[in-house]
Amino acid sequence: MNRAFVKDPDDAGRPEEVPERPQSPHPNYVTPTGLRQLEALASDLAVRRDHLLEAGKLADPHELATVQRDLRWVEGRLQRAVRVDPTVHAPDQVRFGMTVEVQDEAGRVEIYCIVGEDEADAALGKISWVSPLAEALLHAESGDEVVWRRPAGNKRLEVLAIRPGLRE
Repeated sequence: MNRAFVKDPDDAGRPEEVPERPQSPHPNYVTPTGLRQLEALASDLAVRRDHLLEAGKLADPHELATVQRDLRWVEGRLQRAVRVDPTVHAPDQVRFGMTVEVQDEAGRVEIYCIVGEDEADAALGKISWVSPLAEALLHAESGDEVVWRRPAGNKRLEVLAIRPGLRE
């Protein structure tokens, strides 16, 4: 029999390697809400890991490896977290953690909150501070017109209002 088709007994039960999740090269700015979300995720993953470890051989080794990998990633995000309290700044300029109301050329009004990478959720209007839209808005003042450079073409936005903090 050809050795290529014989299972090596040393490989039995060894979990498949799970690739590490890369950390962002950007500083990990977080809002107070974003920090709480990361802490809650770390706690949930630690509980899942502990349950899997308690199950011993009955636990799915791939699931355990994935949970341990994800926990390492979240712990890394927490270690690198830089908490930013947006309420300490006057809302004279768009800054991290602030809510911005804008109007496009067609008259459509949108509201965006500039948040950390882990907290971003476009469906809720929460945009990452490193996104092209946030980069266009950062440091703008009420009444300013900014250009959002998009693959679909540039879009002009007028900043109507700036509020400290996030809409929850």
